[in-house]
Amino acid sequence: MTGEQTWTVGDFSVLVLVHGRADHLRRLLAGVNASKLRPTEVVIVYMDDSCPAPLRCDVPLRIIHISSSQSHSGLPLSQARNRAAAAAQTPNLIFLDVDSIPSSDLFGTFMQVLSEETVLAMAEPRYLTKPLESTLVADDKSLLAASIRHHTRDRLPMESNMSGHAMFWSLGFAIHASVFAEVGGFDESYAGYGGEDTDFAFRIREAKIPVKFIEAPVFHQHHGVYNPPLNHFLEIVENARLFHSRWSVWPMEGWLRAFARLGLISWIPSRASLTVRRIPTAEEIQAAHISAAY
Repeated sequence: MTGEQTWTVGDFSVLVLVHGRADHLRRLLAGVNASKLRPTEVVIVYMDDSCPAPLRCDVPLRIIHISSSQSHSGLPLSQARNRAAAAAQTPNLIFLDVDSIPSSDLFGTFMQVLSEETVLAMAEPRYLTKPLESTLVADDKSLLAASIRHHTRDRLPMESNMSGHAMFWSLGFAIHASVFAEVGGFDESYAGYGGEDTDFAFRIREAKIPVKFIEAPVFHQHHGVYNPPLNHFLEIVENARLFHSRWSVWPMEGWLRAFARLGLISWIPSRASLTVRRIPTAEEIQAAHISAAY
């Protein structure tokens, strides 16, 4: 973490997708309030959540509601991100997952990077190892002590590069609104969870725009995880097929290997071959839920 800084930046919008997770959202907004550099606005897109809890934020809030398509399973994550970006009224976009808390330097670091380079910038994800206490949010020092890095983070280059787009994920990232529009935002053909963020990063790479992994952290709130994510099984399979048809490589290979070991899919990584053998049972899905950081 850096000390006190004076940022040379422009206006920016913070964009958040929400489905449930009211406590997580309150902690995220408390982090926005505690940031050294505050956004011009926070745009919140509620997905299938028509009666959200009241919110407190020290910067203007803009609220959007969307519903899932009846023809697709899963939450409309790509559509929600695109709606948030379209509603934003500033030239710089910072996307945060609802289960994240921005560090106090995060927004300033993002905006300093965007003022100097045209890049897709991703925050350092740090994962809290247990749920927070009832207080809304702790300070950066406490959150750093209570969190761990993702094991893949140590292998990422810190300079802007054209080789790391496959390692992008959407927990916390920043981009110029003009670049987001140039690549067409997130592809809404992806239904629900998995693959849509890697597809977005690949189209950023296709537009010859580098990715940059920054050191300012975003803290992921603990909520338990499914390992592997059997709760999103069909979405992941469908999105993996779509991704392979577009890019001729497989995304989410670790999850696909886990599905294959469980006998859920037949998958030949070297070919365009991925078929469902059976659906995971409710008992298998429940057994996959663990109280891990990630």
